[in-house]
Amino acid sequence: MVLTRDFKETVAARVQADPAFAQALLDEAVTLFFNGEPDTAKLILRDLVNATVGFESLAKDIHKPAKSLHRMLSKSGNPTMSNISAIFVAIKHALKVEIHTSVVNA
Repeated sequence: MVLTRDFKETVAARVQADPAFAQALLDEAVTLFFNGEPDTAKLILRDLVNATVGFESLAKDIHKPAKSLHRMLSKSGNPTMSNISAIFVAIKHALKVEIHTSVVNA
């Protein structure tokens, strides 16, 4: 019998138990977007949404269908900046944190 847990379940549990970890994931997602790595940023955001507000609640908060949000935050998704901004704000409010970035100039 395997005694492991699904990666997404592990991330969700850690986000719920460790506010500093949740903050670090949010900060990393923002930094990745600013540094030209949107695909990785979207996947981190997807995990954060699942671990915090959930897609149904997020959909109500930002007035977008949950199915569209799932597509936006998939690897091949192409969200607009206004949608990404709304998602960041909703997660920020759910976590009750501010966003701190480490933008690297290349």
